[in-house]
Amino acid sequence: MLDAVDAALMRALQGDGRATYQALADGVGLSRTAVRARVRRLVALGAIRIVGVLHAGVMGREVFAHVSFTVSGPVGPLLGELAEREAVTFAAQTAGRFPAVAQVRVRDDQALAEEVAAMRVLPGVGGAEVFRAGGVVKDADSGVRELKDIAIDPLDWRLVRHLQHDGRASYAELARRVGLSQAAARSRVVRLIEAGVVHVTALVEPTVVGADERLGFGVRCRGDASVLAARLAAVPGVSFLAVGFGRYDLVGSAAAADRAALVEAVEAIRACPDVGRLETWEHLRVAKERLRGDGGAAPAAVPRARKGVAA
Repeated sequence: MLDAVDAALMRALQGDGRATYQALADGVGLSRTAVRARVRRLVALGAIRIVGVLHAGVMGREVFAHVSFTVSGPVGPLLGELAEREAVTFAAQTAGRFPAVAQVRVRDDQALAEEVAAMRVLPGVGGAEVFRAGGVVKDADSGVRELKDIAIDPLDWRLVRHLQHDGRASYAELARRVGLSQAAARSRVVRLIEAGVVHVTALVEPTVVGADERLGFGVRCRGDASVLAARLAAVPGVSFLAVGFGRYDLVGSAAAADRAALVEAVEAIRACPDVGRLETWEHLRVAKERLRGDGGAAPAAVPRARKGVAA
């Protein structure tokens, strides 16, 4: 059974997956040895995966959108088509006004228009309504960070790929794998993390930790969407939140240990004064979920990270 200390360690590792055992121990009031044993147990149980999460901007996927579909006939064939599309990072059959939703990541608005046009002619699609995010306010998996302007060379990419597989790999191990000195490997990893290129975090497995009650939501607000977003991001249970325009002013997701706690989260969202209308949908069947730590292949050309892009 997982306890409050395990939960505190998982939260700390979501913020900094490479935090030292001593720093983690100081945070929870246990010995370094005890904390190391707990973290290793959480990994062994499959409760968490500690991985490096690549900033979407590095891959040229700076535009995020949520698409809601009306569907004629069975939803399954559409989900199969959506799952095959490279730009689609999430696709699910839902209970709500729309029987299917998808999330996409593309390079720019022109690419988004082309992607939506292609999805509108998929089998069974009656229509597609789009929320185009202006920025991600909260992301429990990958965090929200600015991407600074740095050059990324092939050695950097090799380090990133190893971090995506094992976010807590030691500097000695990373150095051995890429053929650098330990000091050089450390310097490069620190530089990549500080520039926002990669964020090492703990990806939590909801079914293992008993937080498998999840839903998506869209909000139309009465006032400033950015102000409301800051308030909603602080609501317990809200795991993802983006502000933008289109069908909604805000799109997010919530997770909780049980249905009662999920209801509390929804009620807390509704209680915010500037929430004009709240629409929710339950994910009945997830056809594709590309976790932020899964990354995908490195680009053919080594890119230069671009300054000012939010994850």
